[in-house]
Amino acid sequence: MRILYLKNGISVVTLVTALSFYATGGFAQPIPTSSSASTFNPVYGEVIPTCDCEDLTKVTIPNTTIESAVVDPKNGSCQVTAVVNHPPANDRVKVWIALPLKNWNGRFYGTGGGGFMGGNAGRLSEPVAKGFAAGATDTGHDGGSGAFALDTVNHRLNWQSIRDNAYLGIHDMTVVGRAFVQVFYGKPARYSYFVGASTGGKQGLMEAQRFPEDYDGIVSMCPAINWSRFLIADLWPQAVMFDAKNYVSKEKLDAVTKAVISASDGADGVVDGVIDDPLHCTWDPKVFVGTAVGESKFTEADADVVRKIWEGPRAKDGSFLWYGLTRGANPSALAGTKGNPLTGAPFSIALDWFRYFLLLDPKWDGTSLTCDELELLWNQSVDQYTEVFNADNPDLTRFRDHGGKLIIMHGLADQLIFPQGTINYFERVQSRMGGTETTSKFARLFLVPAVDHGFRGAGPGPVGQFDALFRWVEEGKAPDLIMAELRDKSGDIVMTRPLFPYPQIARYSGSGSTNDAANFLKSLPAH
Repeated sequence: MRILYLKNGISVVTLVTALSFYATGGFAQPIPTSSSASTFNPVYGEVIPTCDCEDLTKVTIPNTTIESAVVDPKNGSCQVTAVVNHPPANDRVKVWIALPLKNWNGRFYGTGGGGFMGGNAGRLSEPVAKGFAAGATDTGHDGGSGAFALDTVNHRLNWQSIRDNAYLGIHDMTVVGRAFVQVFYGKPARYSYFVGASTGGKQGLMEAQRFPEDYDGIVSMCPAINWSRFLIADLWPQAVMFDAKNYVSKEKLDAVTKAVISASDGADGVVDGVIDDPLHCTWDPKVFVGTAVGESKFTEADADVVRKIWEGPRAKDGSFLWYGLTRGANPSALAGTKGNPLTGAPFSIALDWFRYFLLLDPKWDGTSLTCDELELLWNQSVDQYTEVFNADNPDLTRFRDHGGKLIIMHGLADQLIFPQGTINYFERVQSRMGGTETTSKFARLFLVPAVDHGFRGAGPGPVGQFDALFRWVEEGKAPDLIMAELRDKSGDIVMTRPLFPYPQIARYSGSGSTNDAANFLKSLPAH
């Protein structure tokens, strides 16, 4: 890319470069990725901007319009707003870049989104406060609805908008962001990092697969990498309940979830309200049949619905389609109900996928979806969208050879994106990249027991994962463990646990407090 910066009509910087999140909304909620005490020493020492903030409106980048460049007094940065276009399409990918006016640490920090939301400019203040130049993008549309995919006038797909949201927008943000870094500071970003969860986690892995030179380090949390598959599976509970003509109340779902946790809690030798290994839990809801829940009883029909939700989508012939919820993950979000008598209340993001990407019908409400129809739409989704939307390519050769480092994390009680899909992907990466030991030199997976899609729950949530990535990239210290903490309502730490790289798990040593990470050892699963 050729980038020309003009000041007073005179070219002062010309560069040629080969540059090939995390937001609220959608699936994800904020997750701490580093401690507040973290410091990131400047790689260049003190750097003074080479121009005024408003002068960045004169930067010329191909197919990019610079809308504004203004100082944000709230975070002390120059915030640039630009729009990227991909001719001959008439798309508009909006990009926000924040450049610290003082104390730039020499690095670029990319952020991602959640659901169909590409990202959020409001997420730039935190990395800027730590000295990073940072970027965010809307990936071509406003808001978190999937409606951008459908041209309702011509009744056809907006394919360029789909590509922008699926993978191009984050790359555009990165190219533009690193270009402005070079112009504003007169130096390139020495290191570039991407941090995202859910859709943001998928965006990070998409970068590693499609544009492996963009980032030196990526944290990908609860990643939505199997998009064309798991979003269909997200409506499986609705189809199961419709076919059974039995809508299970939230009260019953909460009760049976509590029951499976109570029954399986001590399997790891520690009673702490946590199922450490839900993937091998075999507790059957039939033992809960007859239990009073409020003014009703849990029935055999309820047990059959819950059993199928845990099992996951199956084809007409009984063959596997995708994974189900792990035991201990609360089904209420996907098996939502409303009204009296109860009817289905499908998960909104999955509903948008069916409406705008598959059926091209904004009025479809999903309440009469059958298991047979789901299988047909599964086939369509996988055939039509896997190539463009999924970030499940296990070949990370170019990212590895670039020197990139990757940390993937997933909660084992994720109620929206099934962790088994992430495990399956990582095992395929290990197989493709030469085995566990070879893969661990650049990529590691950490599973977090008893926490949901936002890393909340009965178990401790991870902290310091970005610090771990930073040390791996810049100091060569691979993360042998990442700490997890559980805090009470006052903010005091009440439990800590170590998280070890997959397939290793933490096992209680047999002595000392079970709330103290120091009393847990690295182990391999017994299964």
